Amino acid sequence: MSNSAEIRWKQRFENLLAAGEQFKDACAKESYSQLELAGLVQVFEFTFELCWKTFKDKLYYEGYEVNSPRQAIRLAFEQGLIADAAVWLEALESRDRLSHTYNKSIADEAEKVIKEVYFPMITDAIARINEDYTR
Repeated sequence: MSNSAEIRWKQRFENLLAAGEQFKDACAKESYSQLELAGLVQVFEFTFELCWKTFKDKLYYEGYEVNSPRQAIRLAFEQGLIADAAVWLEALESRDRLSHTYNKSIADEAEKVIKEVYFPMITDAIARINEDYTR
């Protein structure tokens, strides 16, 4: 692929690294006000979005045509960028539902799943992508 495709995925990955740091900071809190919990969900959403778009750009650079988040996730799994496609697809489905933090039960669920499942999932993907980035 072209040099511009390489530059694009690497720039996207640099943005993902910065978002990953914000996500780490947001997940490190012990407890959240309602506003902070909404912020946690927002940081998850934009970090998740950057992640699958980084997959898309990296895969395009490697010669794959990617047209949707689902396709990017499936190909990322096939290429070893992620460990579990099912969890990523679940995260894709739950993004909109988790944003309803005004509902106490959804807010509690959002905090738990983001911190216990989605944060480790995204952290692992960033580490895997970083292996290619630093080569």
